[in-house]
Amino acid sequence: MSPMEEFGNNGQNGELRMMASDPQRYSEIRRVTLHGAAVNAVIATLKLLFGFIGHSQALIADGFHSLSDLSNDFLLLLAAKHASRGADEDHPYGHGRIETMFSVGQGLMLGGIGIAIGIDAARRLFNPELLLQPELSALLIALLALAFKEALYHYTMRAAKRLRSSMLRGNAWDHRSDAVSSLLVVVGVAGSLAGLTYLDAVAAVAVALMVVKIAWNLVFHAMKDLIDTGLEAERVTAIRNSIQSVDGVRYFHHLRTRRMGPDALVDVHIQVDPLLSVSEGHFISETVRQRVIREIDEVQDVLVHIDAENDEESSRCCDLPGRSQVREIFEQAWHGIEAARHIKRMTLHYIGGKIVAEVVLPLAAASSTEEAAQLRQQMQEAVARSAQIERIEIYFS
Repeated sequence: MSPMEEFGNNGQNGELRMMASDPQRYSEIRRVTLHGAAVNAVIATLKLLFGFIGHSQALIADGFHSLSDLSNDFLLLLAAKHASRGADEDHPYGHGRIETMFSVGQGLMLGGIGIAIGIDAARRLFNPELLLQPELSALLIALLALAFKEALYHYTMRAAKRLRSSMLRGNAWDHRSDAVSSLLVVVGVAGSLAGLTYLDAVAAVAVALMVVKIAWNLVFHAMKDLIDTGLEAERVTAIRNSIQSVDGVRYFHHLRTRRMGPDALVDVHIQVDPLLSVSEGHFISETVRQRVIREIDEVQDVLVHIDAENDEESSRCCDLPGRSQVREIFEQAWHGIEAARHIKRMTLHYIGGKIVAEVVLPLAAASSTEEAAQLRQQMQEAVARSAQIERIEIYFS
């Protein structure tokens, strides 16, 4: 596909991707979460019920862990509903960060539950008379929970990767942590049934520590997004390759990336031929934007700054005079030159801290080639005294 075809096919679609809401994505997140919530409700009820009936501290702790997963499911649905809304006047970049904020809250809640579980289990370890003696029913429920939660982890994680949802990813790890904690319960209850009465409480402490670690990971990664941490190195490399593949890009720098919920935003400076027309430079920038959006799944928008030269090395042109001031300089320098009053077009190039001007005069301004050469020399010499003008080219059309 040529750059022109690419721009024509994708120019409007790229705008819509950034600005529109995504009801289908929310619908899929909602479906996956409701399935998980249904399983969590059953598992949490069974764990708590048989934890008390079967006298297992570890299974009770695991039950509260599953109960926290259930509450997180409903919070996730609320967050996903609002995060799927498109951009508006007050939120021009959309509402994707709601997902990130939810992940922080999810981690803090999970960490608090883990600490509470750990404190209670440790208290029982230091007070042997408080230790519970689990029964076989607790072991059977722990095994059942282990199987269901591990299956739920794989189901949710596949959806999280497909939808690029940090919320679903966090929820998947909740399911995995519940599965691992159920495994610890199995070990603890089995050990207690074998005569190691303290092992159930030890398993509860292990569950608590694992829950706290998972909570820390959730909060840590969410906070990285909130402070605009860049994308992973391999994704940045893919973006670089996509930009470099666009015809007309000589060089690029100041490439910056950040996440906005499930999406990513990119800023970049690209260098093009300094003598290109404004419209061609704009065309190249739009081609860069659309190609990166098309080739890098999570990228939803690219802000492209056009450079006429490498502004990391070249002199700044910000202090040079603008068009109206340059016109005044030329009018003063060419005072008395009749042909200078009939300029058809003037093009200015700001390069290397100087101005290069191209001036087009009508053919009627000179009656012969010799007169045109004399006029050109006269006008160039008149402007040569200006320190801000590198050179001037005179053309006749």
